[in-house]
Amino acid sequence: MFSPDRLLLFCLAYVVLLFAVAWIGDRRAQAGKMAWLRSPVIYTLSISIYCTSWTFYGAVGSAARGGLDFITIYLGPTLVFVGWWWLLRKLVHIGRTHRITSIADLISSRYGKSPALAVVVTLIAVTATTPYIALQLQSVALSYSVVAGEADHTRTAFWVAAGMAIFTILFGTRSIDANERHHGVVVAIALEALVKLTALVAVGLFVVFGVMGGVGETFARMPEGMIRPEEVFDPRWAALTFLSATAIICLPRQFQVTVVENSDPRHLATASWLFPLYLFLMCLFVVPIAIVGLTDAAGEAGDNPDMFMLTVPLAAGQDELALLAFIGGFSSATSMVIVAAIALSTMVSNHIVMPLTLRFLDRAGAISGDVRDLLLISRRICIGVVLGLGFLYYLIAGGSESLAAIGLIAFAGIAQVLPSLVGALYWRGATRAGAMWGLVAGAALWAYTLFLPSFGGQFLISGAVLAEGPWGLGLLRPQALMGLGGTDPLIHALIWSLGVNTFLFITISQVTRPAPIEQVQGALFVDVLRVPGREGRGIVHRSAAPEDLFVLAQRILGAEPARQLFEEMAREQGLATGLPRPTDGVIARLERELAGSVGAASAHAMVTRAAGAGAISLTELIDIADETQRLLATSLRLADKTAELERTAVELREANTRLRALDAQKDDFLSHVSHELRTPMTSIRSFSEILLMEKDLDPAQMRHFVTIIHEESQRLTRLLNEILDINRLESGSAEMRIEIIDAEDAVSGAIETLRPVAAGAGVVIRPHADLRGQFVLANADRLRQVLINLVSNAIKYNAAEAPEVRIEWSVQGKSLCIDVIDNGGGVSREEAETVFSKFFRGVRSAGHQGAGLGLPISRAAIRRMGGDLTVVFNADQTSFFRLRLPRVATGAGERGRAGEEGPGEGQDAAAARGAAE
Repeated sequence: MFSPDRLLLFCLAYVVLLFAVAWIGDRRAQAGKMAWLRSPVIYTLSISIYCTSWTFYGAVGSAARGGLDFITIYLGPTLVFVGWWWLLRKLVHIGRTHRITSIADLISSRYGKSPALAVVVTLIAVTATTPYIALQLQSVALSYSVVAGEADHTRTAFWVAAGMAIFTILFGTRSIDANERHHGVVVAIALEALVKLTALVAVGLFVVFGVMGGVGETFARMPEGMIRPEEVFDPRWAALTFLSATAIICLPRQFQVTVVENSDPRHLATASWLFPLYLFLMCLFVVPIAIVGLTDAAGEAGDNPDMFMLTVPLAAGQDELALLAFIGGFSSATSMVIVAAIALSTMVSNHIVMPLTLRFLDRAGAISGDVRDLLLISRRICIGVVLGLGFLYYLIAGGSESLAAIGLIAFAGIAQVLPSLVGALYWRGATRAGAMWGLVAGAALWAYTLFLPSFGGQFLISGAVLAEGPWGLGLLRPQALMGLGGTDPLIHALIWSLGVNTFLFITISQVTRPAPIEQVQGALFVDVLRVPGREGRGIVHRSAAPEDLFVLAQRILGAEPARQLFEEMAREQGLATGLPRPTDGVIARLERELAGSVGAASAHAMVTRAAGAGAISLTELIDIADETQRLLATSLRLADKTAELERTAVELREANTRLRALDAQKDDFLSHVSHELRTPMTSIRSFSEILLMEKDLDPAQMRHFVTIIHEESQRLTRLLNEILDINRLESGSAEMRIEIIDAEDAVSGAIETLRPVAAGAGVVIRPHADLRGQFVLANADRLRQVLINLVSNAIKYNAAEAPEVRIEWSVQGKSLCIDVIDNGGGVSREEAETVFSKFFRGVRSAGHQGAGLGLPISRAAIRRMGGDLTVVFNADQTSFFRLRLPRVATGAGERGRAGEEGPGEGQDAAAARGAAE
């Protein structure tokens, strides 16, 4: 251990180093040597103030107590910077465009530059940050007592708070313009980021390789039950990840370094990968240190797991390493407190002190006095008050054993800003009333369910109220509202506070109308990336005496900055001397410059007093814009109706064309039917008349005529049957029994039936590959009829010198394909479009009888079986017919037929497909 005096000397030396670095950074900034001060690496390291003593000490304690819960504290920010950096990009652009000074300023500016809303956000931020500041004081006090053996934690915490206040006042309030960035403070924070990372990695390497002898040996000694994988991704895990992701955006200190201190939006591209890498290195050795602390250091210099970062090196006799770890923890605490104090003091002075001052001066009848000095003094006092509140919380709470528990209270409190913040960035319809109600209700529920219970009944809420509820009403117990007990207090508080907050924000925004200035600001914020640089110019005509504006600027910005600003605006108007003309652009720019010092709400109030409305009021302008919007909406609706009518007219023309085509097909069909029926009927009538009129016919002639009449009657009957057949198939009224059959039986049967015909026509039927074992869903008789029709056509219409027909098959997905191919060339592409039409006979059918119904009947029958019949073309433009049927897996035929009764009417194809699948 170190003596208290020696340790104090080291702490003072480190503080002197921070003072020197901050002083050098400020001097170089004043000299214009900004290159390395505006480095993306410096910017990213400044964001590391997220890694406070909670992550330096508390992550190890959290791993020792709760396993992998600590990872969520790193996972949330990583998700934001890797996956949601576009949200940060929009925040940075809004901050630069509107000269935003704090998160309260952003919320206030978006919702009509409302002072009341700024006050509410400021109070929430101060209240939520107070436990976090107490956490830093507690961590420094505990670590100091561990290393130096100092028992008086309170005295240590007090002097730490005092020292941080002095540093922050000296380097954080040198100017009232929050957009004149604190380069010295940022550089000092970047140095502290490297110090705490170096300390944590050094302790981790010592633990893994110096104490345990390697990674494997370290994890081999992990206590049973320390890591509980079953708790990963449970509700608490999700809640912690959400809170940490919210904190990286909404915490005042994070908003300060990420948005306000950003000097170049392009730095976010570097931060999107470098900051997650920094977080990964910070958590890399957390579990090994916790393992060694639980196994080797328990009982050494105290058994608080939060202090394992110190007790492990001390137990191993590594005092210098323990001192480095202490300095790392000290850096983690001081950087957070310094930036948080700067951010909160800016919020309090701009949104509470300044409005009260304006109200007081307004009663006096004019704006007078040195506002600049007043603001500087108020910010310095606010720094002391903020740190004093943190110290007071530390005293009342008595010091929690778990640093993580205190940090989560702060995270849940500042998360109440999230709904209003997201609405400000992406929802034009969000209103001030919705934001106000949501924030107030959410903050009140957070305070009642989580913040006040953290005092353990020692502040405002007694132990009896915690246990039984106010007035004995159990349903109102702070940690079991409406009977929802038995859940994690953090999750319980988060559901109630943030749930009610979001509900009220959305609901009230839906039922209230935004004020005109809210509509303007909403458009500017939501569209900041699409229309940059249009922050209020030309929106409202305002006028004022240039002398009044200049005096106002002097009292806020100071004499020299005000002079430079007005000279620049005069030069832009082409004036060599004198003050610029008070145009809308000049007044809007002055308001933006003042907003960088006193906040948007206060700047708007000041400029409004100095500059009155001109010829067109903002309300009238909004009304004009609304009317224009309504006219545009009406025009768009008329255009949509016109387009819809045009589409309807096109559809009607297409339907009329289809009806005419159908009518022509009907006429063609009737013509074909009448022609096909007339031919056999004419023969029957003619030969019947001969038989009736001629009495002296010999028996041979009579028999010949009767035979013709019989054949023509059969032909007429077949024709009528085919017409009825195809109609029933197409309408789905024909019954068809679908069963599992062997495709080889159908193909072989059709070939054997036609082999004599082929031999008589001189056509060779080539043997096909055996289909045995290929089962399909079909009707055996209909399939054989179709195959006979296809092969018969290939025989009859083949005009090749050496005609031949071959049958090939293949499996394609869930279908079996049977191809009937002849070397006659097949049908042409023109014929392929009509070959399945009724009564169609192709060029090759000339000289052959037939009604042209074979192919339409075949296709209709195959489609009823769940397949299809198509014409397929080869590369050389020859064609063949392909028959596709639902295939059943090999061996399925052994299961028998697919039911004794065939499917019902109109269900054959669906049943076939279902069975095939």
